Amino acid sequence: MPDSPDTIAQGFRQILLEDLIPFWFPRSVDERHGGFFSGFDRTGTLIDTDKSVWAQGRMSWALVKMFQTLEPRQEWLKWAGAGVDFIESRCVDRDGRLFFHVTEDGRPIRKRRYAFSESFAAIAHAALFACVGKEFHQRRALELFRQFTRWSFEPGLAEPKFCETRPMMGMGPRMITIVTARELLNDLGESLSAEERGELDAWITQCVDEIERWFVKPELEVVMETVGANGEILDHFDGRLLNPGHAIEGAWFILWEGWMRQREDWVQLGLKMLDWMWARGWDQEHGGLLYYTDVYGKPIQEYWHEMKFWWPHNETMIATHLAWKLTGAEKYANWFRQVHDWSFRRFADLEHGEWFGYLRRDGSVSSSLKGNLWKSFFHLPRSLWFCWKLSGMSSDNNRVG
Repeated sequence: MPDSPDTIAQGFRQILLEDLIPFWFPRSVDERHGGFFSGFDRTGTLIDTDKSVWAQGRMSWALVKMFQTLEPRQEWLKWAGAGVDFIESRCVDRDGRLFFHVTEDGRPIRKRRYAFSESFAAIAHAALFACVGKEFHQRRALELFRQFTRWSFEPGLAEPKFCETRPMMGMGPRMITIVTARELLNDLGESLSAEERGELDAWITQCVDEIERWFVKPELEVVMETVGANGEILDHFDGRLLNPGHAIEGAWFILWEGWMRQREDWVQLGLKMLDWMWARGWDQEHGGLLYYTDVYGKPIQEYWHEMKFWWPHNETMIATHLAWKLTGAEKYANWFRQVHDWSFRRFADLEHGEWFGYLRRDGSVSSSLKGNLWKSFFHLPRSLWFCWKLSGMSSDNNRVG
């Protein structure tokens, strides 16, 4: 009889402690300027000293979670604090927005139109507050969350990506709102007023509802990445594009909320999203998740559509494990084993540790990079950590902790 997802995931703590964390730390820590580097080659050699602001928040958050649950190593907490300090001292523009890409010493290179840097900084502050209790971190987490939601949803505030001829909206900001609000609810805890807790709960409810109303298409059994201003499918390259891994990530965010709130309707929504996008994304010929597909099966404009990226596989491990935990359905256990086995055979580097980030369709390595502005100590460790935590839970307990 094959091992259950729980049995497999119980070994993830060892992988975190003996493989992933030693690959990244302390080599990613910039002792001179603060914060983290993320531009590493296969062996862990630093090949680019520019810094991702996303990575500063994400890596700080992940380090705190390791500190809270794996081992209370003080250096992890110290490095997390240094990552947040780098954000606050070097990465804030004059208008209060955060940059996306800065130099080693924090001089700005790029600032993007969307505010995901703010969301990742918010969860890092919240996690630190849970450990050290400083009011500054609590206040700053809420400020950054509000800045993120305002910039993402207030009409006319952010410069539109497209001209007004064909307005579009994306699922991404709604997904990130759900998971960011959940992290703040968990880590800020009793420090939140009833009004603040209600604010965060309301954002989650709004975004789950909008995803279901506009992006989930039962008649096609699909979850759209972008839609028109009224939720319609736009029959053009951008409008037809699906990102199965991204939709599956959104599915587990909603599954988790369904479990946390005992909302069976949200659990069922998350299961449908997972089922439909597994069918749309799993490569029946070579295995693994295709990066992009087309809602109508038409040719795709993006030339990397066949590639296999690391992070969709990380998110699918969480989604399938959680779906199995919630339902006991053997198909989800099979899917978990399928994505786990395929990924560890192809992404994992047994010689130098960590995972490669980018594979060709057939599963061969396309690039020897282990980190860049997008790939850092986040998706893979979060996946292993979350599944490890799930493995120790009873299905009648609605909190990971």
